[in-house]
Amino acid sequence: MKKFGPMTPLTSRRQLLLSGLALALLGGSAARAKEAPLKTASAHGATPPKAKGKRIVMIDPGHGGIDSGAVGEEGSEEKHVVLEIAGHIRQMLSDHPHIEARLTRDNDRFIPLGERVEIAHQHGADLFMSIHADGFTSPDANGASVFALSNRGASSRMARYLSERENAADAVGGVKVAQKDHYLQQVLFDLVQTDTIKNSLTLGKHVLSQIRPIHHLHSQHPEQAAFAVLKSPSIPSVLVETSFITNPAEERLLGTTAFRRKIAGAIVDGVISYFNEFDANNRRPG
Repeated sequence: MKKFGPMTPLTSRRQLLLSGLALALLGGSAARAKEAPLKTASAHGATPPKAKGKRIVMIDPGHGGIDSGAVGEEGSEEKHVVLEIAGHIRQMLSDHPHIEARLTRDNDRFIPLGERVEIAHQHGADLFMSIHADGFTSPDANGASVFALSNRGASSRMARYLSERENAADAVGGVKVAQKDHYLQQVLFDLVQTDTIKNSLTLGKHVLSQIRPIHHLHSQHPEQAAFAVLKSPSIPSVLVETSFITNPAEERLLGTTAFRRKIAGAIVDGVISYFNEFDANNRRPG
């Protein structure tokens, strides 16, 4: 597994300024959070403090509880498959001395999309990764993809289809999206989001480059769409479609522990590669 050197701050001075603007605007959301503490996967009440000198990577297993996600021909449910993959990612990342990985959920429970983003902020996450194994209308759709947020429409018909499908998860749980979607209501959202989306696309490239040698890619480059779960203004965020569970061959593949660990390892190497590049760029003189 790839390693990276001594820690340097993940956030640039410009990003800190932009994040400060976002936090100022998000005061209302923060106040609401204090009134009603967010639930976390640990269910221990208070948010665990950030480990000194470590980067926090928030891993979000998609769906859960009443929302099963996509279902394969043989009955495999996306929510269970991605929970195990996310667990492998957390274990592998946490083996690294400079990374601590946490989960938005560690059991079969429903979490609204907006709350998943809030949990990442509550934990002071440096990265957010939502893990999926989605479905399509045709069983022929196959391969892995990585998505970042887009404020200007989807980059492809498939990206639009998947984002609309994922964004419908709140409706399954009876959540009114308009009441939960705090971030897009902020005046300076687009300004703050510019650097975040750029870093998210860079993260996506690193993850795809590590998946490419071990599994077929549905898209060779990171795609973009308006995924609700990627709408943090200051945390680089990607959604990883590990495979299509509605493809019979890939459903069988996703059902094996060997593949779940293999795809998790590729995602982990992509995260570490991203941190390596970020640190190298920040250490450049000038």
